[in-house]
Amino acid sequence: MISCVEGKIIFKGERFVIIDANGVGYRIFAGPDVLRKAKTKEQFKLWTHLYLREDTIELYGFLEYAELEFFQTLIQISGIGPKSGLGVLAVAPLDTLKRAIAAGETSYLTQVSGIGKKIAEKIILELRDKLGKIGFAGEENVFLKEEGDILQALRILGYSYSEARDAIKQLSPNIAGTQNRVKEALKILGKS
Repeated sequence: MISCVEGKIIFKGERFVIIDANGVGYRIFAGPDVLRKAKTKEQFKLWTHLYLREDTIELYGFLEYAELEFFQTLIQISGIGPKSGLGVLAVAPLDTLKRAIAAGETSYLTQVSGIGKKIAEKIILELRDKLGKIGFAGEENVFLKEEGDILQALRILGYSYSEARDAIKQLSPNIAGTQNRVKEALKILGKS
């Protein structure tokens, strides 16, 4: 099994990168965070999942090992393939997704193409207990609602999910109130 790949990026596509690791080029499918940070001709390391089917062998890459573990847990659910798994991870930061699932919040999951309310509920049902064991169950749902409101406000203003999510990641925890946090996110987006 190929657990990680490190080398120079020799090509960057819309949904994948090709990393040259000691003369072997690995095509690795990845989410928007990885693709944004990947620069051609630079050294790069990705944690990988090797996906095997009758007619397919594909690698999926992640910046953090925790993202890889979550992805592997997610694709074990019937009806969730690797492309949907990448889509889920692209919607929000990993901790936010875990909190949303532990709180039974389907709105993050239904933003992914191909995941409707039924599949979102199935994901929550199957993952909630696992996430509860690692400390995400029972947390306040206020954080999730506020973050969802900020994300929605930025989307209405024309920013993409990834732009809005990146701005939310950079917000200081000292800023209180949804309106103030939206203003701060807009400042962050204005700088980039």
